[in-house]
Amino acid sequence: MNWPSKIINDINSILLPPMCFGCTAQLSGGEHLLCTVCRHDLPLTDYNFSEENAVDRIFYGRVPIKKAASFLYFSKQGIVKNLLHYLKYKNQQDVGEFIGNWFGAKIAQENALSIDVVIPVPLHPKKLKKRGYNQVELFGKQLSYHLKAQYRNDILIKTENTKTQTKKNRLARWKNSQDLFVIMDSHGMGKKNLLLVDDVITTGATIEACAAALLQIPNSEIYVATMAVVP
Repeated sequence: MNWPSKIINDINSILLPPMCFGCTAQLSGGEHLLCTVCRHDLPLTDYNFSEENAVDRIFYGRVPIKKAASFLYFSKQGIVKNLLHYLKYKNQQDVGEFIGNWFGAKIAQENALSIDVVIPVPLHPKKLKKRGYNQVELFGKQLSYHLKAQYRNDILIKTENTKTQTKKNRLARWKNSQDLFVIMDSHGMGKKNLLLVDDVITTGATIEACAAALLQIPNSEIYVATMAVVP
């Protein structure tokens, strides 16, 4: 970092002290995004890519996903909801990088996953233009870094700009997600292990629709990793 940038950052830190995205307390030196207490209280799932878990079971009988895992439990109130709100609606993309770095290092340490390409669940171009970024991009890029895999955001696209699905049940979400995702460029993608990444799994309808599209690639194996899952 050059000196002018450092000076500006120091001034901003004095005028606008960084706050914890979990509890809004002022962060101390060395803390980043979360205070020590909130970081300690993060509800980690301990789901991994070696043993069967609750995320795997979401997709049984629906779509042949090889293995799935989520890093955190999501609830209607709490640290994880606050974190993802800042990521998705407040342009705090560091949150995705933070979670992806932590989760990616954990997966790599377990040495349980061999991935060729990491693919994010896409946003519709209109929503991407309005928001300015895909909230799962840095999460996916960090996972690809730790797994020594390629990151590709040009393979899967979303064809319709649907409204938010947060209040819809599983059937409504599934109907709303059918045929929304298509493959744009599958050249050289056959016989690959593909890791599909997203922010939160609720009913699994979006992941199911994306996986169904990716399975059109010959001899592909689909894995799933998300930041969080609704218990």
